[in-house]
Amino acid sequence: MSRIVISGDRIDTLEDIYDEVERQLTLPYFGRNLDALWDVLTREVEGPVEILWREAEASRARLGADFDRLTALLREVAEDRPDVYVTYT
Repeated sequence: MSRIVISGDRIDTLEDIYDEVERQLTLPYFGRNLDALWDVLTREVEGPVEILWREAEASRARLGADFDRLTALLREVAEDRPDVYVTYT
């Protein structure tokens, strides 16, 4: 199982999210945008995949509209792939 843990108290920008995904999934190349994140999570990572976003409210406050865009993408990924699990705490 692949696992991504996002610590919301350390996330200020989408670039911080991309850094965490790239580091935790050990990606050789990652386009560092929402379309590339979609591709990685729906096509390039073997499942199951667990995404745990701790202190999500802290991220919401820091990211604003980008938080909404990102969580919408994660919701769509989970709908597209039944072996992707997203949890917010």
